[in-house]
Amino acid sequence: MIQYDKRLKMNLIKRLEEYRLKNKISQQKLAKLLGIGYVTINRWFMGKRMPNKIKTYHIKKFLESKK
Repeated sequence: MIQYDKRLKMNLIKRLEEYRLKNKISQQKLAKLLGIGYVTINRWFMGKRMPNKIKTYHIKKFLESKK
């Protein structure tokens, strides 16, 4: 279960990074759009941290709204 959850979050972070690069926005701007700090999003992209359940939910909603 833990590995499965981690893989889902890693995939979500990958999709978020792809969105950021495709739309040519900085990590700082993306962090502001998500309502989180730059350091937090940077740690996600560097693989140092993973988003919690609440942030995971909001990232999914954010990406769905941008399709």
